Amino acid sequence: MQPIEYHISEIVPHSGRMLLLDRAIAGDDTHFECEVTIAADNLFFTGTGVGAWAGVEYMAQTVAAWAGWQARLAGQVPKIGFLLGSRRYSCKVSEFTLGQVLIIKISRAFQADNGLGQFDCQILIEQQEVAQAALTVFEPLDASAFLAEQAGTTI
Repeated sequence: MQPIEYHISEIVPHSGRMLLLDRAIAGDDTHFECEVTIAADNLFFTGTGVGAWAGVEYMAQTVAAWAGWQARLAGQVPKIGFLLGSRRYSCKVSEFTLGQVLIIKISRAFQADNGLGQFDCQILIEQQEVAQAALTVFEPLDASAFLAEQAGTTI
């Protein structure tokens, strides 16, 4: 894997307090790593930490960082993507506590031509895995057109 030269805000389409990651560490064609330090200004901070349920969002944003980095390498801008679901999310802790440094690792399991993909993800604290999941994501070619089409659909 190679070190990432981009600031996290240049490769993840989230902004402001919704950008939960601190930095991109390294990546290649199928793998990516990001880092976050649990801080009191985190959007989901409860007074002692961030609930373990937020691990899925850390994983999803790391997938977004990988996709954004791939786009930048191809001379494009990062696109909006969608988290469709997670499977088998398990976490050995109930909370990520203030000051903990989380390393989020993702590995692309598959990516279809239509933008659908699956990633195997894990969160490590002090080199020990504390969470894992498989995420299913979707990156449409044109997110605006996709959202407009979906707005006209009834459930």
